Amino acid sequence: MPDGQTSTPPMPPSMPLGPVGGPAAWTGRAMEQDRSWIITLDDAERAELDAAIRAHAASGRAMGEITPETFPLPRLRPKLDAMLHALLHGRGFTLLRGFDVARYSVAEAASAYLGIGAHLGSFRSQNAKGHLLGHVKDLGLDIRDPKVRYYQTNRELEFHTDSCDVVGLLCLRTAKWGGESRLVSSVTLHDEMRRRRPDLCAALFNPMPTDRRGEIPPGMLPWFEVPVFSWHQGMLTTIYAGQYIRSAQANFPECRRLTGTEVEALAMLDSLANEPGINLGMEFLPGDMQFVHNHTCLHSRGDFEDWPEPERRRHLLRLWLAPQGARELPPAFAQRYGSLEVGNRGGIITQQTRLSFVLEAQ
Repeated sequence: MPDGQTSTPPMPPSMPLGPVGGPAAWTGRAMEQDRSWIITLDDAERAELDAAIRAHAASGRAMGEITPETFPLPRLRPKLDAMLHALLHGRGFTLLRGFDVARYSVAEAASAYLGIGAHLGSFRSQNAKGHLLGHVKDLGLDIRDPKVRYYQTNRELEFHTDSCDVVGLLCLRTAKWGGESRLVSSVTLHDEMRRRRPDLCAALFNPMPTDRRGEIPPGMLPWFEVPVFSWHQGMLTTIYAGQYIRSAQANFPECRRLTGTEVEALAMLDSLANEPGINLGMEFLPGDMQFVHNHTCLHSRGDFEDWPEPERRRHLLRLWLAPQGARELPPAFAQRYGSLEVGNRGGIITQQTRLSFVLEAQ
């Protein structure tokens, strides 16, 4: 029987011999007590950011020309360096608060966000269109369309990772109600699964067919197969989109069928991620900038109801970033990330992709 149709998964690669632990193995209960993950801009840093916004506008440079050199932030830079270290080597997430977004146009807010993002990593394409500045907004699309992704709707986003090293969100406007951001440590999920059900934990080291949602790079299948958990160079690295693993099973009969054990393992992973005390709920205020390390954290969002007025509707800007100094990734990630070169990997590139920065959700 062809490999794409077998229900027997390949032998898993090496796995950690015990719990992984470390600073990335946090719980929501602990993070509610330790709020050091919230970094607040002071008056001098806000003034420096404002001056950089004004200088960028006066220069006539395009958004694609924003770099650490063209958008210097010497006073803020040490704080950004500390944030990046915490992302890559610590808890894996941070919230930068204090940017007075109401003072600025969308273009000005975007330049500030890109300027900060440029100090953290290189920008990556977030969809087949090649958008380097993403817009998380309800576009009224139907998730039953196989080319629609959940961030384009008001539907709940299950816990998942994005296809980049670091994902960032800037809140421009909040919804009428709902849409709370939630994070969970994938290291904690691994360690807890290993403690409770080591057999199911082991199943998540098998490659899982995952739907590309129609965004297919040249020469690739409509799905990719990467394990949820990978143990590589002494580090646990996670990639997960349960909704798209299920849609691959529903939409592509030729892809490998999951075993009963794997289905049970995925269900347990989702259940643990939603367990009170393990995940962390995070309120988004206008101007908040959240950054998350996809390799050690999963993120989600609740359903929301938006305002009827278009100018008030929930709107987040998103960045996918590839930092220098990031970890080496397992070879299987090349199916999704393309290049595995540190600082130049991740994102979505198809034959039709044209890299661009856009100020309106499309």
